[in-house]
Amino acid sequence: MRIPESELILNPDGSIYHLNLLPEELANTVITVGDPERVKKVSSHFDRIELKKEKREFHTHTGEYKGKRISVISTGIGTDNIDIVFNELDALVNINLKTREINDSLTSLNIVRIGTSGCLDGEVPVDSTLLSRFGLGLDGLMGFYAYNYSEAERQLIKELNQKNSDFIHQLPVQAYFSEAGADLFGHFNEGDIFSGITATCTGFYAPQGRQLRLQPKFADILDQLTQLQLSQKVTNFEMETAGIYGMANMLGHQALSVNLLIANRATKQFSPHPKQSMEKMIEWALEKIKTL
Repeated sequence: MRIPESELILNPDGSIYHLNLLPEELANTVITVGDPERVKKVSSHFDRIELKKEKREFHTHTGEYKGKRISVISTGIGTDNIDIVFNELDALVNINLKTREINDSLTSLNIVRIGTSGCLDGEVPVDSTLLSRFGLGLDGLMGFYAYNYSEAERQLIKELNQKNSDFIHQLPVQAYFSEAGADLFGHFNEGDIFSGITATCTGFYAPQGRQLRLQPKFADILDQLTQLQLSQKVTNFEMETAGIYGMANMLGHQALSVNLLIANRATKQFSPHPKQSMEKMIEWALEKIKTL
């Protein structure tokens, strides 16, 4: 079936609309970062850079790290941008942009998010690395898709609904769970690395309980997250992970969110050297990625 021009939008040079990329410019291993400035921090470790492109907040560097071809792409903040980025990444590898038809043979990408996060667990120190085993979506994105939940995701949804009704009933959106790519999670999981459920909020201020001039409707939302009765602990919060996992799972890609915990809301601590800690985590992640 041919995909119409109104649905699959291309630039005059044939590149995908927002990312401004051609299929041959994307590696099968992708690192996503929120901040466009972090793209060059990651690619500074590459042995060579073959491509630099940018459009709006979407900056891409494709190059090679110790024999591994990698693309690093900035998504900007929030799952609304994740919806754009993941649909367009998938289109680059699984849709023939010239004929506008889905490829007979589909490609699965390895996608690793490298980002910062706030921590909810008082026992986890700032500057730690945490792998998101699941995302808890408080953003609403999966409500717009026919998402086929895995058994593990359905179990967590069941626990959320049966044991946490007060929390569920106050939410303005339907919460969901989405799971990390099993292969990527297993590859990155080491003895000294933390893991847990990452809550994905739809904003930075009221959705995370912050108040400037506007009064949050749920000022204690983070406290409530720490008290949820689930078989696994909600350990941290940010603004992309649940959307990343949901989109990747639907499209058949492997995804993993690697979080640097720069602030602990339980202990009121903030990282004294976040830039150095991020650099260390980038180096660690690249060493893991090169052996994928």
